[in-house]
Amino acid sequence: MGRDAEEASQPASSPEYEQDDDEEDCYLSDQEDDALEESVLQVLEDGNLEDCHWSSSSVITKEYLLAAQREDLRKVMELLGLKEHHARTLLIHYRWDVERIFELLDQKGRDKLFSEAGIPLGTANNAGSPSATEVTCNVCYDDVPLSAASHMDCGHNYCNECWTEYFIVKINEGQSRRVKCMAPKCNAICDEALVRKLVSAKRPDIAERFERFLLESYIEDNDTVKWCPSTPHCGNAIRVKGDIHCEVECTCGRQFCFNCSSEAHSPCSCVMWELWIKKCRDESETVNWITVNTKPCPKCHKPVEKNGGCNLVACICGQAFCWLCGGATGRDHTWSSISGHSCGRFTEDQSTRTEQARRDLYRYMHYHNRYKAHTDSLKQEAKLKRDIQWKISISENKESKIKDYSWVINGLNRLFRSRRVLSYSYPFAFYMFGDEIFKDEMTPEERELKQNLFEDQQQQLEFNVERLSGFLEKDFQNFSDEEVMDTMKHVINLSNVVDRLCKQMYQCIENDLLYPLRTPHNIAPYKSKGLDRASELHICLDSAEQSSPSTKCSQDEHKSQPGLCSEPGSSLTGKRPILQMHGSSSDNSGRPSHKRERRDAHGGGALFDLNVPAEVADKI
Repeated sequence: MGRDAEEASQPASSPEYEQDDDEEDCYLSDQEDDALEESVLQVLEDGNLEDCHWSSSSVITKEYLLAAQREDLRKVMELLGLKEHHARTLLIHYRWDVERIFELLDQKGRDKLFSEAGIPLGTANNAGSPSATEVTCNVCYDDVPLSAASHMDCGHNYCNECWTEYFIVKINEGQSRRVKCMAPKCNAICDEALVRKLVSAKRPDIAERFERFLLESYIEDNDTVKWCPSTPHCGNAIRVKGDIHCEVECTCGRQFCFNCSSEAHSPCSCVMWELWIKKCRDESETVNWITVNTKPCPKCHKPVEKNGGCNLVACICGQAFCWLCGGATGRDHTWSSISGHSCGRFTEDQSTRTEQARRDLYRYMHYHNRYKAHTDSLKQEAKLKRDIQWKISISENKESKIKDYSWVINGLNRLFRSRRVLSYSYPFAFYMFGDEIFKDEMTPEERELKQNLFEDQQQQLEFNVERLSGFLEKDFQNFSDEEVMDTMKHVINLSNVVDRLCKQMYQCIENDLLYPLRTPHNIAPYKSKGLDRASELHICLDSAEQSSPSTKCSQDEHKSQPGLCSEPGSSLTGKRPILQMHGSSSDNSGRPSHKRERRDAHGGGALFDLNVPAEVADKI
């Protein structure tokens, strides 16, 4: 049976694969100088183009969000010798991109890098005489004791009451992530520890909001970390390393485009998908239908549809008008003319607008109907999975030589992926070959040539997807062994064919359609194995330190930091946390992954409820 299955799964008899073998033979070369070039060509020919779009995604749960944030803070603090609030200021300004900070450090230098981010380069002496016991606040002009005044790293000194009121106003305005100094023309960022101390003494609720904003800045101000858009919110965030133009899957099961947080929509670009959703959601096409099939009443301006053969029509308001030109008339008319009215002169503008609206409507209906048809087919085929599992259970229990039906599940998964690609290819074609986005970037001849090239591939994919769907819907549980083997051969061959056609379509889109354009449009790469679920990120210390009695977390300093422990009194730079990746990695390049046994998080629950956004939590 095993040998028969292997022979049946070999697609060598298919012309598609005979041609592939011939093409691969064309790349063989004996020249050592061309070895690297030949290997690259071979990789592209084998369909491993997705390796060129490498990305790795991981899930940051709400328990480990603060620990992940502090890991980036620790890197900057260690390498640049900064305090924690200065490191946070630098990371927020450069959107938590640690690698970019180190690159700009070499390009701009330390002083310019810090000044642009709002970190003071030196400390000015504005605290007054060292022997003075009081200081005059330049805001309220009161003389206050030195203990009732505070100065920032930039040197500006004001009374605590003015600082507190200023901080509360800024936090309420949503500027808590980068609170600048009160002094005019001073761009230095205030010390978050001082903000926390002063505000918590007067308004603990505002201080809690300040803490939450600082925590969520790791997501809101980070290009590589985003909230999972699931509804209801699962509380997870996704961090991506590598190409951010990708599609990811959260551990909650939600698949989405990481770049725009919408549903996975490849091969549509994010701009195309946003326009398509808006077009399908609003009433623009209803307006087009009204323009094509109705005429406005010249009195009340309501749309009127003609329901008879006579060109004299009457609105419900009582006004009669000519259907040909829309002009108001009397009711006296014959079969051939309207009394006192003539509209035989040709007006090109009205005719052109009507014809253009009709063409736009028909074009939209063409693409929308096919997009909707494949979307509905995908929903129906999702129900097919239960039927197939039932058929497999029956087939495995009957007396037969065939016991392995994994080819059915593999074919079904390949059908889901190819059907989804086919569905979203119609919104892509609507905007790619229309006038909404690329009107002036292609000549009519180039547009027609590229459209024919794309539609040929789209037609081939559609034909084979329908064939694959037909074979999977067969009642193979009632077949003989010979019929099952024949069905298995077709399912395996068609699965490989639709996979290759999807890859070819993506190569055509990226290389032939989007690459020559002046307007950049990036799409998520095609994954033969589907979207891999993001791995779960955990941060903890090594086992040696965890087993020591002196490694208990400081309750005062780390009560809201589950998963990150340090010795009492030690700073964040004392011990390097270990990143652990659990679950499957979305790196398809074959890189080895080092897995560890999952450990429970240390410490209590999170300080904040991350299941709802900050602006919603503030209203609860």
